[in-house]
Amino acid sequence: MDKDTLLRLLEDVRNGLISSETASANLAQLPFEDIGFAKLDHHRPLRTGLPEVILAAGKTADQVAEIFERMAESGVNVLATRADAPTFTAVQGRVPAAQYFPVARVITLRQTEKQVAADASRIAVVCAGTSDIPVAEEAAMTIDIFGGEVDRIYDVGVAGLHRLLGQREVLQRARVVIVCAGMEGALPSVLGGLVSVPVIAVPTSVGYGASFHGVAALLGMLNSCSPNVTVVNIDNGFGAAYVATMICRGPMR
Repeated sequence: MDKDTLLRLLEDVRNGLISSETASANLAQLPFEDIGFAKLDHHRPLRTGLPEVILAAGKTADQVAEIFERMAESGVNVLATRADAPTFTAVQGRVPAAQYFPVARVITLRQTEKQVAADASRIAVVCAGTSDIPVAEEAAMTIDIFGGEVDRIYDVGVAGLHRLLGQREVLQRARVVIVCAGMEGALPSVLGGLVSVPVIAVPTSVGYGASFHGVAALLGMLNSCSPNVTVVNIDNGFGAAYVATMICRGPMR
C-alpha cells in the first residue's frame, strides 16, 4: 500500500465505486501483516515512499516465496535481494510474473508503470572492474524497480583512468553517483573530484589477500580526501541505491 494506492482507494469510496467495508478490508493489514515467521511492513511506502525489500539470504526458499507473494498482493513493486536460482523457482511458483536477474542476484516484480519525467534526476552507477559488476548491478536494479533512471558506467578503474575521463558527459548529468570498487578502493576519491554531486562509495569484497575481503577498500573510502564522498557497507549496492533514490526523490509531500 503506497500513497497513490491509498489515495485511489479513498477516492473510490468517496465516488461510491466501492463500499467502506471493502475499503476497510483492503486496509486491514496496515500497518503490518503477521505471517508467523515474519511481520510484513505494508505501511512502509506510506511513511518513506518506498516499499519494504526482502533480503533472501538466510531465509529458506519457501519463506522468501511466501513473503514475496504477500507483498505482491498489496500491489507494490517487489524486490528480493541476494537470491539464488532455487529461491527464484519457489517464488515463480507463487508469482509467475516475477523475474530473476542472476548477476545482480535479485528477484523483481513490477506492478506499477514506470513514469519518468523529462527532467527526472539520474543516478550513475560506476564500477572499477568487471569483478565489481554484481554489486553494481544490485544497485542498478534497485534503482530501476524503485522507478529511478540509471546510467551504468562499468570497468573504469584507476589503473586505466582514461576510460573514466571518457564518460564525463554521462557523469555530469547525474544527480548522485554510486561507485563500486574493491582492491584499494581509490575510484570514489577520483570521482569525487570530478563531479559536483554526492558520491556514494560501495567497497566490494574483490581483491587479493591484503584486501581482507573488502576491508582495505572500506578503510580507503572512509579516509577519502574528497568531501562529497560518503560510504556504505561492504558489497551493499542495495543500500547505496536506496539512499541515492531518496536523495533524488526528496521529502514526501
